[in-house]
Amino acid sequence: MIKLPSFNISFRQLIFASFALHIVLLAYGHWQDTHLVVKYTDIDYVVFTDASRYLTQGLSPYKRATYRYTPLLAHMLTPNIYFNESFGKWIFTSADLLIGVLIQKILRLRGMSESRAVKFNAIWLLNPMVANISTRGNAESVIGAMVLGSFYLIMKKRIGWGAFLYGLSVHFKTYPIIYSVALLVMMDNGYGEAGGVTVIQDEKTHQGSGSSRSSSVAGGIKRPESNIVVKAVRNLIDFITWRRVKFGLMSGGWFFLITGLMYYVYGYEFLFETYLYHVTRKDHRHNFSFWFYNIYLTFTSPTGTLVGVLTFVPQLALVLAIGFCFGKDIFFCAFLQTFAFVAWNKVCTAQYFMWYIVFLPLLIPCLAANPHMSFKSHGRNMLIAWAGCQGLWLSQAYNLEFLGLNTFWNLFIASALMYASNVWILIELITGASYEPIFNNRGAIRRVWSSVRD
Repeated sequence: MIKLPSFNISFRQLIFASFALHIVLLAYGHWQDTHLVVKYTDIDYVVFTDASRYLTQGLSPYKRATYRYTPLLAHMLTPNIYFNESFGKWIFTSADLLIGVLIQKILRLRGMSESRAVKFNAIWLLNPMVANISTRGNAESVIGAMVLGSFYLIMKKRIGWGAFLYGLSVHFKTYPIIYSVALLVMMDNGYGEAGGVTVIQDEKTHQGSGSSRSSSVAGGIKRPESNIVVKAVRNLIDFITWRRVKFGLMSGGWFFLITGLMYYVYGYEFLFETYLYHVTRKDHRHNFSFWFYNIYLTFTSPTGTLVGVLTFVPQLALVLAIGFCFGKDIFFCAFLQTFAFVAWNKVCTAQYFMWYIVFLPLLIPCLAANPHMSFKSHGRNMLIAWAGCQGLWLSQAYNLEFLGLNTFWNLFIASALMYASNVWILIELITGASYEPIFNNRGAIRRVWSSVRD
């Protein structure tokens, strides 16, 4: 079992503590920005603010070089110009707190006691890395709130609002599209059976058990299949249900509507800077990715662009496979998908870790049933490997960036070790965690953690 800290605080106290942590970091950041040469505020926040300034002057936000985000973000941060330059950091802080509220609601819906949910939630709300990234002015928490909010709404069977928020999140940043397959898998025949969101207690279903997979059973009797092609076609036809089509049309419709409006106003420049640029992006600095050294060596070569595009193939295949296999437990699946997506991505910076850390408080309960995954065993080893490889990489990056030493080969070795550790962690999580579908076959939320004591 995973042993949690023995502190006892309420969720309100946890929120207040998280808010206080952000306040302290915001105050310190302001002091560092005004007194030290090295600034606390992320360069991305300066780019956001400059883009917002162009908007207030009636110009395109893309007048600001390296602004490669939706114009909606620049519009959202125009109070930086009109009121106070730190306004956006308060938005990102609020998004951190909103994510904490959503995590608490999701854990409670799945049967966890209030006090135990607070302890898991502290992994997010009191996480210094999360607070640091947001208070430095990075917008990843806004995307995380949209994604988690859409999952929560879909879990509550409010598909219309869930589809809107999901489509909006994909417009803001394309990576949430990787969850589309998992969401569709979750919306199986049992998803809509219950009239409402009645929560009932159900027996646990662990990975590999018969009820944790979608079945091709009709009327309780399996149809014999002699032709694998016929079976595949039949399964595909069974997969295409009105509920799934409806969600796809609604979420896709919102995405294309918002994106179309931005294209109408800002033209091809918006399309390229926000989406197309990232397909052929080359980034050989500040990049944890295993592919960074190849990008560095082929930076001016046409083959570098081709390799960059080809790296999407194994990444996409892995993400799709995970989505189909584990989609019924959307939170467990989303963590695995995001972790794999970031590990295989050709560009990886520290803020990308926020993409999967947001699911961490919802993943760790899945490890609790396996002593092998406890913090005294593989859980501790995985954390050491994850953090240790980053520390090794950062030490070599410091020698390169600040001391001017040629450590590119050392950085490549560190990136390779980090990639290998991520592969190992992913395998351990898939084989060691409990796979717990969100809904039972009557469409009610399974209270899988209701029997666990504090």
